[in-house]
Amino acid sequence: MTTIRAFGLAALTVLDLAPPQQVEVAAQAGYSHVGLRLIPATPEEVRHPIVGETPMVREVARRLADSDLKVLDVEIFRLTPDVRVADFEPAMATAARLGAQHMLVAGNDPDEARLRDSFARLREAAGRFGLNACLEPMPWTDVPTVAAARRIVGDAGANDGVLIDAIHFFRADNQMAEIAAIAPRQLHYMQLCDAPAPRPSNRAELIRQARADRLFPGDGGLDLPGLMRALPRDIAVSLEVPVLAPMAPLDRARRALDAARRVLAGITAPA
Repeated sequence: MTTIRAFGLAALTVLDLAPPQQVEVAAQAGYSHVGLRLIPATPEEVRHPIVGETPMVREVARRLADSDLKVLDVEIFRLTPDVRVADFEPAMATAARLGAQHMLVAGNDPDEARLRDSFARLREAAGRFGLNACLEPMPWTDVPTVAAARRIVGDAGANDGVLIDAIHFFRADNQMAEIAAIAPRQLHYMQLCDAPAPRPSNRAELIRQARADRLFPGDGGLDLPGLMRALPRDIAVSLEVPVLAPMAPLDRARRALDAARRVLAGITAPA
């Protein structure tokens, strides 16, 4: 039986566009889903009026309805030492209104016990909005590895998850066996891109490459076939491919999707 896989256009791939245009590009490029950044990742990033009862939220909702696109995930919910989960509720309400499925969560608290507690409270709140809270291990954060993410997430919730991003997975020297240890129900979606095989030698370059200078799937040296074989065969794929090469957003989105399909077409997943 042929598996129909969901493909989402991650916000970071087309972050030079406002959310309504991101939806339009995802639809034109042939994606089934789109990802939206409701909360900026850095203070320097452009902040769009995309939370609450705003004209932009209404426009995004209209474009989603007109295109039949669904929202795969919303981001970025950052758990810091002084985080107030209640402050995220307007964004979660907006995510629910737009039909989002998952929340991308980052762990930025060096106190693991406190981070576990913050994640548990976020997961509980997300559940009230019909959302899955998916913790993404990133090598420069306080949750650098898949093993660390598993410790934080635990197995107590029905709407939690671990989000595997290809570049972060290999940059943190994770092993495929770490994925096998994750409960399948906690692998809701993954983020796909490529990169040069050598790991950057310093933190600044690690971050720069991840945020702005990735490669299209199949153009780098990461073991993407091995990674995809380790994940559930029908896992949804978010194409997160910010690139430096000058390219129109629609061309960027199309090239990412075409490249991902070529990579996945060559993979025979285990039964």
